[in-house]
Amino acid sequence: MPNGLIDDSSLRTHPEGFALALTLPWYRSLWLSSVTSLRLTVDGQEVPAGNLSLELGGVRYALPDLPEQSATLWYLQDHPLLIARRDNPVSLGEQLQIQLTGELRLPYMQIAPGQDGGPGMYVPNFVNQSMELTATDRNVPAPQLTTAAVMPAPPKAEDDPFSLGLTLYSASAEFRAGWYDFDGLLNRVAELGIGPGIEIVASQVLPTYPHVTDDFARSWQAAFDKHGFVASSFGANLDMGRRRDRDMTPDEEYEFTETLFRGAKKLGFPLVRIQSAKPELLRRLLPLAEDLELKLAYEIHAPLGPNSPEIMKVRDVYADLDSPLLGFVADFSSTMHSMSPTLLRAVRRAGLDDDAIQRLQAIWATDSPMRARQEEFIGYLRGRDFDPARLGSFAHLAFNMHGHVSPTEWADIMPQIMHVHAKFYDIDEQGNEPAIDYPELVRVFVEGGYRGYWSSEWEGHAFAELGEVDPLLLVRKQHDLIRRSMRASVMSA
Repeated sequence: MPNGLIDDSSLRTHPEGFALALTLPWYRSLWLSSVTSLRLTVDGQEVPAGNLSLELGGVRYALPDLPEQSATLWYLQDHPLLIARRDNPVSLGEQLQIQLTGELRLPYMQIAPGQDGGPGMYVPNFVNQSMELTATDRNVPAPQLTTAAVMPAPPKAEDDPFSLGLTLYSASAEFRAGWYDFDGLLNRVAELGIGPGIEIVASQVLPTYPHVTDDFARSWQAAFDKHGFVASSFGANLDMGRRRDRDMTPDEEYEFTETLFRGAKKLGFPLVRIQSAKPELLRRLLPLAEDLELKLAYEIHAPLGPNSPEIMKVRDVYADLDSPLLGFVADFSSTMHSMSPTLLRAVRRAGLDDDAIQRLQAIWATDSPMRARQEEFIGYLRGRDFDPARLGSFAHLAFNMHGHVSPTEWADIMPQIMHVHAKFYDIDEQGNEPAIDYPELVRVFVEGGYRGYWSSEWEGHAFAELGEVDPLLLVRKQHDLIRRSMRASVMSA
């Protein structure tokens, strides 16, 4: 997903001067408190911070007040206005050279918890854009997408070991850009024959996150009745860093998670993908999960694997709690054999040369801890006078999102795997994933006895330009790859 706050249609006329219609530079909704800084330069002159304000939902905020707005949601499809006061308001068609820099804090990606009641450390997202913009009064229209050349999906065979589906997260960039509303997205999934399993990231699709309203539940059920979809997994984040002055208290963590659990039940999900496995939080949540008949699955995601020390601690917690409701989501970002070409193209566009790309891949392939690899690469960039902020969050996410654990390690916890994120970044001309060995993963899961959902999760949107590919068509191709691999594995067995 392009890491930008503005695009070609962002500059708008405004009676006080001009405005920039902002796009959230992330794949999910965030709180306004996540905005750490915004700095604007116009035609080479920095606009004083006192002349800037942000308007969201008809409410105006001074920039220094944003860190306090921990209860105000910047929904993924919202475009708040960054208003700049000036003596001569911009006219329609006028051009300005705009440089906008910003920093956001991702409130659920905690690097280290707070100490002595203070705030923790969270993954930052840096944005630095320079564009010549023309004042307009409308958004760029969404393109017309076609399914004419797509063959109908084959039906599920009786001996197919897995059920297929997708997480709507796969279309994050298109959803953020307004190419789809929620119903339109589900309609296209159905047109392409993708399903029946539907997974959501709650913080992405719920306009009233973390709450599920009656209106949303009704539209959800109508779409499911129309298309024959099945709810597979409800992705729940824990926004520990929602406030800027401190992390959530244990009571706040429980209350926030309880709201999400009740929303999952309201939408008919049997399973919630959880982010926290804190023992005391799980002890409090288990009676609620029992009442709501929900399974709780902790996601094993890159750079960790089933036997990483951090996951071994979770396995120990599970053994102590001894509940059949506790399990894991296996995310195949953990078990990649190389860095994705999609990522490498993105960092090359951001300015990395061949030497830096080779160094990135060499550091990634080592067995050092994730943060040590991040710091080594960032140090390398700084040693070459390359500002890591030019990569946005990629300097961190290149290591967070790509793990190189052996696929065979999933067998060690197979009885506890409740759901699969069939992560992928690309499908090549031969119909394979160039960075992930899908035939081997299918073999491990077939032989291990797994019989649940494989939920396709295209995460190339983190690195690809909007419109560079059609992610839902890629999901169809990935389903074909999984089907081929399943049926070959069953025949060989």
